[in-house]
Amino acid sequence: MTTMQDREKGFEAKFALDEELRFKAVARRNKLLGLWAAGLLNKADPDAYAREVITADLAEIGHEDVVRKIKADFDAAGIAQSEDEIRLRMLEFLAQAIEQLQNN
Repeated sequence: MTTMQDREKGFEAKFALDEELRFKAVARRNKLLGLWAAGLLNKADPDAYAREVITADLAEIGHEDVVRKIKADFDAAGIAQSEDEIRLRMLEFLAQAIEQLQNN
C-alpha cells in the first residue's frame, strides 16, 4: 500500500511543479507581450505597462482579457493590430518564455 501512496505523492508533486512552471511561463509571456506592446505604443515606462498587462490577466480565466486590453490600447492609439495578430504574438512569447525558464 505504501508504494501506491508514494506514487500518488509523486504525481501530486509533479502536478504542483507543472502548475508552478505554467504560471511562471504565462506571467513571463505577459511581460514580454507588454514590453512589445509598450514599444509600439511609445510608452515612457515600458515596465509599468508590462505590469498592467500582467495584472489584466488576473481579470478572468484564460488570456482573452489580455487580448482585449492590448487591443483597446492599440485602437485608442491608432495602431493597426488585429486580435489574431496579438494572439500570434502571445504564442511566440509563450514559447520564448518557456525556453527562458528551461534555460535557467
